[in-house]
Amino acid sequence: MKTQTALSHEVFPAIEPVGTPEELVKRARELAPALRQRAAETEALRQPPEATRQDIQRTGVHRLFQPSRFGGADAPFRAAVDVMIALGKACGSTAWAVVQNISHNSMMCRWSLEAQEDVWRNNPAALLSGILIPNIGRARRVNGGYVLSGRWPFVSGVSLADWSLFTAFTPGPDGQEEDRHFLVPRSDYQILDTWYAMGLKGSASHDVELNEVFVPEHRTTTIESMRAREARYEGEPINLRAPLYCMFGVFIGSSSLGIAEGAVETYLEQARGRISRASSRPVSDFSTQHVKVAEALACIRAARLLIYGACDQMTEILESGSLPTDEERARCRAEATFAGQLATRAVNIVWDAAGGGAIYDRNPLSRYYCDMAAANRHITQNWDVSATTHGRVVLGLPIDNPTL
Repeated sequence: MKTQTALSHEVFPAIEPVGTPEELVKRARELAPALRQRAAETEALRQPPEATRQDIQRTGVHRLFQPSRFGGADAPFRAAVDVMIALGKACGSTAWAVVQNISHNSMMCRWSLEAQEDVWRNNPAALLSGILIPNIGRARRVNGGYVLSGRWPFVSGVSLADWSLFTAFTPGPDGQEEDRHFLVPRSDYQILDTWYAMGLKGSASHDVELNEVFVPEHRTTTIESMRAREARYEGEPINLRAPLYCMFGVFIGSSSLGIAEGAVETYLEQARGRISRASSRPVSDFSTQHVKVAEALACIRAARLLIYGACDQMTEILESGSLPTDEERARCRAEATFAGQLATRAVNIVWDAAGGGAIYDRNPLSRYYCDMAAANRHITQNWDVSATTHGRVVLGLPIDNPTL
């Protein structure tokens, strides 16, 4: 495969680098204690507090996949997994908001260079949210761009965002509707105060409404731009070539895994000093507890292996100069989803083992339990959907998920 050595339009005045991928992972782990202390406040506010927003931008943990020309880390997939696990262990709601920032930053890399300049040139630490549900938005072509309208739910992290990405149907060249992505600044959309939920309460996953908003052509792109592609120039980071919709399951599954690790660690801390009210014996003496702890830890280890394996497989394929096959993309999504299922199982195990004391709001286990229940409802974590797609392809049928 012949590639360019560089792209001539990618030479800009220097922007200070945010740090190496390893440094961003380290910062996420160092930030975790503060996020844990703010978890109750985050739930009460129904969004991360301003101090957390400042910490995210200061540490740059959301800039893992941002291109280096804008100061980003151009990080490997594993770094995103490690960041999401660290944040999820501390505060599921904050992790859920940040995984949207990370994912939508990775999408932004596929937009035109002009659009990237709009977002990052004057604010390299800009936060992005978004929603990829197309059938509730409509856009019509006008001179110089599109006019976009719609109301989208579940726009996680939108209260923190400087820009948001929306997906809508547009009339295609053959008269058929096609999906298209739109980049919109905060000043052009209305956040509706709708996020009253049983889990991920502080993720600011509100509805957003746009009414006849003009979006210039360069701030739009097609679903095709999110698929895997060959390198455009020598040394291009692999995250710019990966099938993004496929990898979103890995990123979401990583935040779920972090929630599970936080739940199990919290349970172990409590169980080591807990005395049974019924028998006055240490709970740690009961063999039933031993079995549950071992099973929960095994689920977490297995989930980690699946998530890391999905990252490594995609990295190996892309570094070889190949593009992932239908089966490889479907397997990546299925294994990431199954990792989320294992994480959910780990939380449910320790929740059942914790007894009645876990149901109090003051017990962090109740937060982890509710956060996991909410996270497991994300489309990328729907095992029936992901497993069906993978099973179909393995049995020789065409892939049934157009986003992969």
